Amino acid sequence: MEYDSKTVGTRRRLQVYLPPNFSPTQRYPVLYLLHGIGGDETEWERLANASTILDNLIREGKAVPMIVVMPNGRAQPNDRAEGNVFQHAPAFARFERDLLEDVIPAIEARYPVRADREHRALAGLSMGGGQALNFGLAHLDVFAWVGAFAPAPNTKPPAELIPEPAAVRGRLKLLWLGCGNKDGLLRISQQLHAHLKQHDIPHVWHVDNHGHDAGEWKSNLYWFAQHVFR
Repeated sequence: MEYDSKTVGTRRRLQVYLPPNFSPTQRYPVLYLLHGIGGDETEWERLANASTILDNLIREGKAVPMIVVMPNGRAQPNDRAEGNVFQHAPAFARFERDLLEDVIPAIEARYPVRADREHRALAGLSMGGGQALNFGLAHLDVFAWVGAFAPAPNTKPPAELIPEPAAVRGRLKLLWLGCGNKDGLLRISQQLHAHLKQHDIPHVWHVDNHGHDAGEWKSNLYWFAQHVFR
């Protein structure tokens, strides 16, 4: 799908997953699923076979039928992962506005979605995991479900992410924090996990045996998809 981005000033691309037996007369919850610093809107499908995981879970009754939107989190005119991808980090921060003001309205205008916070989730891998935390926890009026899969160093410090723990404690339906025990970025997740525990903020702490790799993305999507929208 293409959409007009006022934030970037261009027409941008994203991918949309529709569940098995999709019906335009049924209204669906939506998961916005973000990629990493070296990826784009195709990364979840290329590296993690996201549609296959979701198809199987939904057909087996393990996940709620949902629409999944995979946008490009690099909010700049040339949004391809070219050259030194780390130079594009500011564009990942800028994507907050693109997501809220351009992507979500475009999806809600085109697809039969349930357009309220209880039926809107945000998750991502690595850089996208940091985005999910930064944006999701800052906009609890928009997202009730947040998932971070091995979040990267773009993740804000815990005290900045959650300046008022009491305001977060009862609002999230689910806060998912996952990382592999072989991941060099595990410390970022551990610091946030410790902060959440200290302030009694309910969350799922999912640690497995993966590194910072496709196996980790698949594992987290597989389990996270079974928890959202329940």
